[in-house]
Amino acid sequence: MINSILYYVVWSPNPSIFSGFDRLRWYSLLFAMGFIISQQFMIHFFKKEGHDENLVDKLTIYMVLATIIGARLGHVLFYEPQRYLSNPIDILKVWEGGLASHGAAIAILFALWLYAKRTPGQSYLWVVDRIVIVVALTGALIRFGNLMNSEIGGKATGTDSGFVFARETEEILATMNLPIISINAYKPEDRQGELSGDGRVPVNFDIEIEKGGFDESNLKSVLERDVKYALTRFASSKKYMAEAPEAPLNLVIKDQGDHYLAVVKTFGLAKHPTQIYESITYFLIFLLLFLGWRKYKEKIPEGLYLGLFLISVFGMRFVWEFFKENQVDFEDNLTFNMGQALSIPLVIIGLGLIVYSLKNKKGTSTP
Repeated sequence: MINSILYYVVWSPNPSIFSGFDRLRWYSLLFAMGFIISQQFMIHFFKKEGHDENLVDKLTIYMVLATIIGARLGHVLFYEPQRYLSNPIDILKVWEGGLASHGAAIAILFALWLYAKRTPGQSYLWVVDRIVIVVALTGALIRFGNLMNSEIGGKATGTDSGFVFARETEEILATMNLPIISINAYKPEDRQGELSGDGRVPVNFDIEIEKGGFDESNLKSVLERDVKYALTRFASSKKYMAEAPEAPLNLVIKDQGDHYLAVVKTFGLAKHPTQIYESITYFLIFLLLFLGWRKYKEKIPEGLYLGLFLISVFGMRFVWEFFKENQVDFEDNLTFNMGQALSIPLVIIGLGLIVYSLKNKKGTSTP
């Protein structure tokens, strides 16, 4: 009865928006959309509160540079300092991945201090209190981009509910020395009877292969060897798949006329889609902060929104880290991983800001 209401998804989207254009990715698009949409919200805030909306362009430059530089340096210093300090040029290779939200948060706070210092008529806390509204929205979009990249996933759920991240395994299978046309991982509807409730769930891979010089017997021998190796010997396969190393590969080859279709029946591990958890959380934080701003505007004590943002975003980040897999090996030996350790001081600062803002109760005024 319990298994009948549980649900899992085999997740393997192409991270590129258009096939053949690997540089144009969903992550990049969603990252850019975050800044574009945020800019429009900031123009709205400036207009409604009597500030010069032309200053938003200047503010956007500070935000974009702080986010990219801070996030990159945060990852370098907090997660992989030895790797990058021994090869400093790799720090510039942002397209290879490696961004840390804690680094971005610190850099943004510093950049906004520089902006406010050079912009008469706007206090630092007034600017930050508006920025955090749109930062929460941008964070939601970026986490959705992580989902499209099949990265920063969660731990195994231990139940038959969750996401099986199959993209990396597809990429490994694509490296086989065969004339492969396509590879597709999916949830087989005819294997629901194989669910056992322990999070080891059925996954099929359809591999289309040009006939070339292969006959079915030769092809089967090659696939049994290479697919088994790909499903059991690679670190990412062990992380996401649950193929039994000692069992024969469950493989069916079908002659499709001009090509072969190899159907591999294996198992995957249901994982927490923590990217979705975080994305929804950040969007709700954005929504609540925005609705609060619409209702109160000038009555919001300076520093209150920054405090609420730090507590809610990094407080929830601390919680969701319990469901995430550690990003680097050294975190396995820590009581709290790096994401949690960095969240604690930010939450404490947030509490202090709330106390400060409510004590002073200095609302914002139209210039």
